[in-house]
Amino acid sequence: MALSRRLFVLSATALAATGTTTLPALAAPLPPTGDRSRIPVGPDDTEADLVRKASQVRPTARQVAWQKLERTAFLHFGVNTFTGLEWGTGDEDPNVFQPTGLDTDQWARALRDGGFKLAILTVKHHDGFVLYPSRYTDHTVAHSSWRAGEGDVLRSFADSMRRYGLKAGVYLSPADENQYLHGVYANGSARATHTIPTLVDGDDRAPDAFYALDATDYGAHMLNTLYEVLTEYGPIDEVWFDGAQGRIPPGKVEDYDWDSWYTLVRTLAPDAAIAVTGPDVRWVGNEGGTARQDEWSVLPVKEEQYGRTDWALSYDTPDEGSRTALVSAQPTTDYLQWWPAECDVSIHDGWFYHPDQVPKSVEELIDIYFGSVGRNSVLLLNVPPDTDGLLAAPDVARLREFRERVHRELPEDLARGARRVVSPGRVTVDLGREQAVDRFRLAEDIGRYGQQVEGFVVEAYLDGAWTEVTRAGTIGASRILLLATPVEARRWRIRVTAARDAVRIAEFGLYRSRV
Repeated sequence: MALSRRLFVLSATALAATGTTTLPALAAPLPPTGDRSRIPVGPDDTEADLVRKASQVRPTARQVAWQKLERTAFLHFGVNTFTGLEWGTGDEDPNVFQPTGLDTDQWARALRDGGFKLAILTVKHHDGFVLYPSRYTDHTVAHSSWRAGEGDVLRSFADSMRRYGLKAGVYLSPADENQYLHGVYANGSARATHTIPTLVDGDDRAPDAFYALDATDYGAHMLNTLYEVLTEYGPIDEVWFDGAQGRIPPGKVEDYDWDSWYTLVRTLAPDAAIAVTGPDVRWVGNEGGTARQDEWSVLPVKEEQYGRTDWALSYDTPDEGSRTALVSAQPTTDYLQWWPAECDVSIHDGWFYHPDQVPKSVEELIDIYFGSVGRNSVLLLNVPPDTDGLLAAPDVARLREFRERVHRELPEDLARGARRVVSPGRVTVDLGREQAVDRFRLAEDIGRYGQQVEGFVVEAYLDGAWTEVTRAGTIGASRILLLATPVEARRWRIRVTAARDAVRIAEFGLYRSRV
């Protein structure tokens, strides 16, 4: 991540000694030593150069950890839950927010029982209503009569997730209808250096350090909001931004201060993945929860608008990372970057809870699972709390059924403990006896060797000869292939038919579904 500015850190004691409240911003820092998550592209690079560079890109430790999550959850909750809107107006009466039965432990239990590893809460959606008592806006839970103004959904959420073994993530929408109404969002202010946190009247905080970061008026508001969230609620494992702009008149725009926002997140939550308008994780390009048949984690990207990572092609391009894509994207490519896909989808038709909507069927969810986790992506399934502050009973039941279905589809790895022979581009497994197989799960060792496989076949030894039973293109962190009819064989192998560089297969699992 190349930032146009670097934060300047000064202790509270030193700041007081200077007699100033503003700090000089310094030049951008060098990337971490050994960081190979992106490699520059030059105008004279040939196809061979591009392929070689792509083969050398490696994920960061935080990206590897994120890709291992596989199933993550979204919790859209806020004033829209009570107004019935999907995009709020910003002038809602905070008192409309009345989740009198709020039970975030129930959320955590349901998600854990559904097989999820991390949950992201909509701390601030486009309306600007904040689910904790912020110092920087009145559009918060503190201005609702719910729990006599002492409620804090974020606190309850974060504590519950950790109590039940889930990681906690936060979504802070860059758009803010409330701040627009208050003349802060899209007010045309120039970027200036701001001291973060910006102390307010009666502020009892004594930060160990202040940070000088360049931002517009609204960008500084977001920085202060991020500071509260990332310093007062324990470890945060994912910070989720989209690229939404507020519904503002033509000719007005808020240029988001991505470089400063990213810098603060990296400083306060260094292990947190920044998604999906961020350098760690990208949006897959649709809201149906399905990845491309061949999903690459190494993509051609360009850097725009204060350090924002953007597609060199387009977010919905059918082919984002093949050799052909690398070549066609070259004129607009700044880097080849490890930028894995997140597949977002809601269990309902809408993102917020609506009482007339029913959850997707188990069949729909398992198709989404195979189309996301099974295609080198991470699933982000939205399960919205209702007006009582609970996950609806039909949704809870469907989550449990979903986990049970996944277990029936992939019940036991028949290759676990079996004799293996590994040679360049091949892994052969001897099950010891003939067994019926109709599911394959594969993975490359992405952490050490990146994503290399461009094509492969799975073969069974039948009637004295190796016989192809299925084939595909990419593998990456996770690839699951299904057979319509089981095949019985003792010996199985994966044979790589095309690759960018030497291949390391980390997983070759064989399964017989119980569906």
